[in-house]
This record gives sequence, C-alpha cells and structure tokens, in this order.
Amino acid sequence: MKELDELLARYLEEQFSAAPVEDQRAFLALLETPDPLIHAYCLGLEQPPSAALSRLIERITRGSAGGAGCR
Repeated sequence: MKELDELLARYLEEQFSAAPVEDQRAFLALLETPDPLIHAYCLGLEQPPSAALSRLIERITRGSAGGAGCR
C-alpha cells in the first residue's frame, strides 16, 4: 500500500529520531505488523494491542487528510 508506506516513511523522517524510546520501539514493532492490520489501525477499524501503539498510530495519522491518510 503506497499511501501506508508514505505515512510510515514520513513519520520516520520527521519524528522518529526525536521520539521517546518507547515510541521508537513501538514504531519498530509496527513495522513487523502486516500492512492490512496497520491499515485497519489507521482507519480505526481495529484497536492496536497497546496504548503505546495507539498513541503512535495517532501521531502517524495526525496531519494526514483528517487521519484518513492510510486509505
């Protein structure tokens, strides 16, 4: 999913290095997650399994067309 790749790449480039270690770990774990599940998290169709991952998904989707940038 090209849009998903773009969102993740943008987070990596713009926010990852300044993020707290917990957020960096959550992001690395997210990269191991199948794309359809990440997509479902971004759209709010599935609940991420942890609070840290939920916060990360919020940061990743914030600023993308109303949070719908994973479409």
